[in-house]
Amino acid sequence: MNKREFIAAALGSAALPSLALAAQPAMPARGPALLTVTGAIGKGNRGALDPALDQMMKKQGVRFDKAHAFDYAALTALPAIEIRPTLEYDAKPHALRGPLLTEMMKASGAALGEGTKLVLRAIDGYAVSLPLADARERRFIVATHLDGQPMPLGGLGPLWAVYDADRFPDMAAKPVNERFGLCPWGLYHMDVHSDVG
Repeated sequence: MNKREFIAAALGSAALPSLALAAQPAMPARGPALLTVTGAIGKGNRGALDPALDQMMKKQGVRFDKAHAFDYAALTALPAIEIRPTLEYDAKPHALRGPLLTEMMKASGAALGEGTKLVLRAIDGYAVSLPLADARERRFIVATHLDGQPMPLGGLGPLWAVYDADRFPDMAAKPVNERFGLCPWGLYHMDVHSDVG
């Protein structure tokens, strides 16, 4: 027992509240989960789907026995990059910032192999299957910011899986409204399907 713990115990925490608080281990603050990653991941940081409380996931057919949940602080703590694609909604370039999708997968402990596919699901139920190879090649990000501001729920956020379509000739040749079919905005769930055993 160190001196602070001894004094706090001897005199009572009411007499020395600051010493009693200092003796307690700090608990990390944790905000609400914005993105849940399931499937072929590491040990995870949350348990199985709760059919009573995970209503949106249940209604969209999501099932899992463990998951890695990212809150806003965890997402914005990852190294971020900025891209400037022309968006289909106003045909203007915008700055989008966030971590690489592949870095998020690493942070979740995902088993990533050549045949890995990611199912990206939005809050409205829109889901796409994205090969990991495409996510790497096109440098998909999980955007948290649009033009320097956090993206709100009700807009394109709070998260958007997106890439800079203007940088790829095959996509830049398409009409702008056909470039983002693999980019769900309002992203809240990713399921990792891996060929790694």
